Amino acid sequence: MVLQDLQGPKFRVGEFSDGSAELRQGADFRLDTDPEPGNSRRAPLPHPEVFEALVQESEILLDDGRVRLRVISKGAEWVNCRVEAGGRLSDHKGVNLPGVMVPTTPLTPKDVRDLEFGKSLGIDWVALSFVQHPRDVRQARELAGDSCKLMVKVEKPTVLEYLDEVIELADGVMVARGDLGVELAPEEVPGRQKELVRLCRLAGKPVVVATQMLDSMVHATTPTRAEASDVATAIYDGADAVMLSAESAVGLHPVAAVTMMNRIIERTEREPSYRPIISALQPPPQPHAEDAISAAVSQVARTMSAAVIVTYTASGSTAARMARERPEAPILTLTNSLETARRTQIFWGTHCVYLEDVTSFGAAVGAACGIAEREGFASSGDGLIITAGVPFGKPGTTNTLRIATV
Repeated sequence: MVLQDLQGPKFRVGEFSDGSAELRQGADFRLDTDPEPGNSRRAPLPHPEVFEALVQESEILLDDGRVRLRVISKGAEWVNCRVEAGGRLSDHKGVNLPGVMVPTTPLTPKDVRDLEFGKSLGIDWVALSFVQHPRDVRQARELAGDSCKLMVKVEKPTVLEYLDEVIELADGVMVARGDLGVELAPEEVPGRQKELVRLCRLAGKPVVVATQMLDSMVHATTPTRAEASDVATAIYDGADAVMLSAESAVGLHPVAAVTMMNRIIERTEREPSYRPIISALQPPPQPHAEDAISAAVSQVARTMSAAVIVTYTASGSTAARMARERPEAPILTLTNSLETARRTQIFWGTHCVYLEDVTSFGAAVGAACGIAEREGFASSGDGLIITAGVPFGKPGTTNTLRIATV
């Protein structure tokens, strides 16, 4: 599976005459569009849309919140601020505006070009940054079309007011806690994370928890115990996936970080408390055939201690509904679409295999048993639960449950 991450608009201060400047708490500081290099009293900010959005008393965060300003007065191309938290500010550091809706699209011209390039390569998912409103998702959907799935990154607090609509429009959601935590109070982030995971599970949409999960492993060979607990919490909440960022992108120990993440996941899922917690958070099935069949499959698999659940799907929707149930047995998804096989890898507990068209239910049962044994999910004599739609190959027709033995 390939996930392309679009950068989105980035607001940054310009350059300083000495490369950096010390901003002292309580001092006055000015941001403006003048390109002249900055100093300890002012700095260039080449983003007119930012000045348009700011109002008196707005908070401005610089360098991931290490430096905080409060707007005292403003004009069309400048703001005068008071430094509430000082520190050294260097060239091109980022600017965040908590609670401010900036009049800009999340898709810059570069993002549009990057998306077209990704589509030409056959990407499976595209992650959309800087989403502030449902209209941002609609715009991205128009550009992405049906060529890839759309994952919305929740990193701007302004989008939290529209979660239900955004989740409905998206194919998946990423909880980008690092960026979200810059503009949101730290104590609010855990609750928002749990809320997002719950809403996505309710909707049957995959949800990824990401950023700063094992941050100390950018430099260290082991994580802190708090970081291990953080990863485990996301697993207990029922996230479909957890994701590393700097740890594997620029860290000194990328293999160790990935290995540690996997160890925490596997151990958490073996804990006696894991299954009761997951079951307690299970949302009720929706009133349609796919959910009814998926709920029944999960129950039958648990009753029979089935080795694996096998789902046949063309579009991936059956796999999504089955993953929503968080069954005790692993999910083996069989599809005649390579695109579906790749895109559904992100679903909770799902292993996807591509196979040629199956034209009869008898052939489907035989293929399911053979593939389950070949892929290491079942051995001779093990029970399987198979779900599919009849007639085969028609999306949205999941209507059959079959118990089989390898």
